[in-house]
Amino acid sequence: MTPLHLAVALDGAGWHPAAWREPDARPADLFTARYWADLVAEAERGLLDFVTFEDALAMQSASFERPDDRTDQVRGRLDAVLLAATLAPLTSHIGLVPTTNVTHTEPFHVAIGIATLDHASRGRAGWRPQISSRAADATHFGRRTTPALTPDDIRETELIAKRLRDLFGEAADVVEVARRLWDSWEDDAEIRDAATGRFIDRDKLHHIDFVGEHFSIRGPSITPRPPQGQPPVTVLAHASVPYELAAAAADVVYLTPHSRADIATILGKVDKAKAKAGRPVDQPLRTFADLVVFLDEEPGAAARRKRRLDGLDGAALASDAHIFTGTPGELADLLLDWRPAGLDGFRLRPAALPHDLTAITTALVPELRQRKAFRTGYTTTTLRARLGLPRAVNRYTRD
Repeated sequence: MTPLHLAVALDGAGWHPAAWREPDARPADLFTARYWADLVAEAERGLLDFVTFEDALAMQSASFERPDDRTDQVRGRLDAVLLAATLAPLTSHIGLVPTTNVTHTEPFHVAIGIATLDHASRGRAGWRPQISSRAADATHFGRRTTPALTPDDIRETELIAKRLRDLFGEAADVVEVARRLWDSWEDDAEIRDAATGRFIDRDKLHHIDFVGEHFSIRGPSITPRPPQGQPPVTVLAHASVPYELAAAAADVVYLTPHSRADIATILGKVDKAKAKAGRPVDQPLRTFADLVVFLDEEPGAAARRKRRLDGLDGAALASDAHIFTGTPGELADLLLDWRPAGLDGFRLRPAALPHDLTAITTALVPELRQRKAFRTGYTTTTLRARLGLPRAVNRYTRD
């Protein structure tokens, strides 16, 4: 059996809004580098493929489309790209995948930020571009407005995606610009010959001359080509429009099936999006299923813990992803049952940190390894290689 891919999505004190109130939580440390370093070190000890870091341009909210006034949930976060860069020299193998908003952030700045992270991590960077689904985000910048979702829109993911279609199209352009900027330096553009006084070969730096509906960018980048050439681009998708973004622009797509039967339906829509985008058959799109996980060794304990946290929060946890409560062995059963339906791996969202992350690394991973379904060590140095993605060829290199 080919080992499956396994990642974790880190966010605050965990994906349950009341997780910060757990006895082993560290709410006083949420905005410290040491807190995040400890979490990522634990993920690396578990030999996970990569970790993702959430980000947004507005405070967290219990409401999807607008801010709220709650003071009993975690509010505030660190910048994901800067956080990942801080953690890069403290880790050696695990991939680091920050989220960035691409609706209100300049593509040039995003591209050089991810390229810098790839240099800092020596080839372990990835990237998750994200659009602004809340119109209020625009008020931080004062340069544009974006569609305001209505209560009718948020009844269904397809309605949300349709309303935000133009922003997804803009996101595809941002990814294209970033990829061109990453290629704007050829791999051997740096000469660094002190004897001749030549640091770079100017003929191997290229203008990208991108002109699109939303912006035009000349280039080249100010940052040399990343060690991976093209850091993997990852996209979270729930509906046809974001499936199209993933098909056109991503290397990895995070999907949200709620059952094994859902997987075939969703993958069929992804395949349709790939055909529409004209994606080459030799350009793989890795598929990961997202799950929120509550894990405890004692049967029934995870469900009881979720009910207790739900009580503290005043409502049952709701999520776009399937919510799993059970033992590590039961989760291993689910992952190995779902995987043959066409998935390459899973991105697990620990409900409470550090509890559920530690359960993943110290209980789920050994269970999967015992079933010969997970690696026993890191055998690659870059995130692209770990994901089995082909070598990134520079589009500007002359034959």
